[in-house]
Amino acid sequence: MREFKPRILVVEDEEPIRRFITLNLNAAGFTVSEAGSGEEALRLLDSFQPKVVVLDLMLPGIGGLEVCQKIREAFSDIFVLVLTAKGLDTDKILGLELGADDYMVKPFNPLELIARIKAILRRTAGAKEGGDILVCGNIRLNIPANKVFKEDLEIDLTPIEFSLLRVFMENPGKALKREEMLNSVWGEDYFGDTKTLDVHIRRLREKIEDNPSRPCRIKTVWGSGYRWQQEL
Repeated sequence: MREFKPRILVVEDEEPIRRFITLNLNAAGFTVSEAGSGEEALRLLDSFQPKVVVLDLMLPGIGGLEVCQKIREAFSDIFVLVLTAKGLDTDKILGLELGADDYMVKPFNPLELIARIKAILRRTAGAKEGGDILVCGNIRLNIPANKVFKEDLEIDLTPIEFSLLRVFMENPGKALKREEMLNSVWGEDYFGDTKTLDVHIRRLREKIEDNPSRPCRIKTVWGSGYRWQQEL
């Protein structure tokens, strides 16, 4: 039986950087395809069907932010990791707001890139292998099917959002520290900051809360993190 190798699409217009990323991902056991532009990346989404997209934001033609937005509009289950230039904090946050799951700043260590990808793939694979259905009020998390429902309406969550919701619903009433949640979802070797988590929490609230500006389920624990409110 052939071993399944997760597919990764590398979108980077600078060929030396693109080839460097591809060589390292191939060596780590992934199946990799390359795109040198946003237009090419969008054409490859249907034919290649990647599980992960490594996306440079500084692209000619269709920019990386627009590509990220289009990916998220069409595919909720693709993990998107954006690459940004050092110091461009606005691009990092905007990328996350548009649906990216994570970001890395150039130059970066390819071993860290591989570690981050493996961490999220382990987490999502664990979700599909589980056998539980978690229910809290009108929210139902079907772990083996990797689906979430509010009432009877399915909600499209990104891989990160699904993992965050699972962590919350598996720990009802517990005050979860930001660092604890980063380790659970992104992996213990994650070197990003807590802004990443806060953006994803805001996006998750927008999808599951009746009034995201006054959340009832995902409560902020000031100075610490967040808590899942089981009883309203």
